[in-house]
Amino acid sequence: MVLQVFRMWFILVGMPARTGTAHVVTTTRKYKDRVYHTHLLRRSYREGGTVKNETLGNLSHLPAALVDIIRRSLQGETFVPLAQAFEITCSRAHGQVQAVSAAMQRLGFASLIAAKPCRERELVLAMVASRIVAPLTKLATTRWWHTTTLAEDFAVADASEDDLYAAMDWLVQRQNTLQKKLARRHLSPGGLVLYDLSSSYFEGTTCPLAKRGYSRDGKHGMLQVNYGLLTDARGCPVAVSVHAGNTADSTTFLPEVQRLRTEFGIERMVMVGDRGMISQKAIQEMRDTEDIGWITALKSASIRSLIEKGQLQFGLFDERNLLELTSPDYPGERLVACRNPQLAKLRAHKREELLCATEKSLEKIQARVNAAKLTGQDAIGVRVGKGVNQYKVAKHFELTIGETTFSFARKPDAIAAEAALDGLYLIRTSVPITAMAGEDCVRHYKSLANVERAFRSLKTIDLKVRPIHHRLADRVRAHIFLCMLAYYVEWHMREAWRELMFADTDQQAKATRDPVAPATRSEAALAKIARHTLDDGTPAHSFATLMADLATLVRNTCRTPGSAADAPTFHILTNPTAKQHRAMELLRQITL
Repeated sequence: MVLQVFRMWFILVGMPARTGTAHVVTTTRKYKDRVYHTHLLRRSYREGGTVKNETLGNLSHLPAALVDIIRRSLQGETFVPLAQAFEITCSRAHGQVQAVSAAMQRLGFASLIAAKPCRERELVLAMVASRIVAPLTKLATTRWWHTTTLAEDFAVADASEDDLYAAMDWLVQRQNTLQKKLARRHLSPGGLVLYDLSSSYFEGTTCPLAKRGYSRDGKHGMLQVNYGLLTDARGCPVAVSVHAGNTADSTTFLPEVQRLRTEFGIERMVMVGDRGMISQKAIQEMRDTEDIGWITALKSASIRSLIEKGQLQFGLFDERNLLELTSPDYPGERLVACRNPQLAKLRAHKREELLCATEKSLEKIQARVNAAKLTGQDAIGVRVGKGVNQYKVAKHFELTIGETTFSFARKPDAIAAEAALDGLYLIRTSVPITAMAGEDCVRHYKSLANVERAFRSLKTIDLKVRPIHHRLADRVRAHIFLCMLAYYVEWHMREAWRELMFADTDQQAKATRDPVAPATRSEAALAKIARHTLDDGTPAHSFATLMADLATLVRNTCRTPGSAADAPTFHILTNPTAKQHRAMELLRQITL
């Protein structure tokens, strides 16, 4: 084949210019359902005023790419080795930055931050995007974003960490304005508003917001800050408030209600909060205020009181798992009682595991006491206290501690009393039945899981709000607000990418499922999880792995070889795969 090509070439080179021009002629014919292509090297020349053609050779056995090169060469194109055409001076990850930028554009995120372009807006947009792509400290961010196209695309290539701090100070002054815009977008009069509180620990001791309190991170003994998140019924974030680390959950609730009314202009709403969030004092104030409804749950002691008074009987659940009742202890309110047998079995099994684990720990202490290796009532008490509180079941044990003795036993009555409430919970609401059925009250209370999901994403999975390194209170507020804004963009990206991820695409079915029974995924979602692939056989992704896949889309900066350092350059992007193309297409379909 190679010899044939050289022979054809020598024929062309040796052919006098006046004898005509060479070209490639391709013909196609079909024979018995097969298509055949014939490539002939031909010469056209004029003889006595007549144009004639001569076949110089048959190229049909050559690869199609080589035939195309010969055709283009005969048409005057010049081919040189790739290394002599251009050189790549820089390759930077681009796909994940492009994805975040596309989502921001669909959300009108720039105009949300500020109506007019300014340097501070550019820096805030870049910080939000970098928080989604690679959550780092502000100093590390200014180093990292040069390894991607983010610094160039967001016009912040020359920004320093001091510039970012100044932009954060600018942002925190605009927080109320931005949150009002979000409230107008996503909260409607009379609609649901979800609220919950979480905390994150500090690195340092000088911030005035850093206090010791109940640590939801399990970082006991460390200073922390609390922050409350307001979302719509879907879990889309609307506003965040920051509080000192020793602030009680219930004390933050009423100020949020007042802010919704006075600052956000939401006069009618239904607040949803967990049983530790909506206190009796808050309920009384909301009861005295028109157009504010609420949904919460009763604590175990209150449920036990209803049972003891005979107002709630277990026999009522023989044929159903949900019923409504009223009580003089809760005037003007509805109580929706639910009993989940599967949850009851799970809690009973978990309790038995914790009791057994605690017994093993106490048995070790008992063996040391019996062997006289641990003596003294105080010393024994300290060790027993640690052992019995390790799994939070101390209330179920009777302890006897002496100077040289130690014994323990379970409290069967206490265990039985707690077991009677397994799988039983009561939703408490002021919303009349004409406005909301009991099943919907349960569904809306369970929607608090959307806020918990937001906290998981903010704290550990993607955005990593913790640990907090800032020392100034306003910088802490700005940092947490930045993380909330990043989650706002990420939330919409996750919703758009449901079909590409392990997520359930059948969201409408939630409105008709049994609200008491354990939540189940659709058959399509279970199939994705079992196969780890989508219907087309390609891998299913998490948000993180899909972003990593997009990061393989690279922007190459090129120039001609040997040119000066300031010579013009041009960009070449890698071609997207079908999955990457679909991901970008879905982002362009985001709607508010």
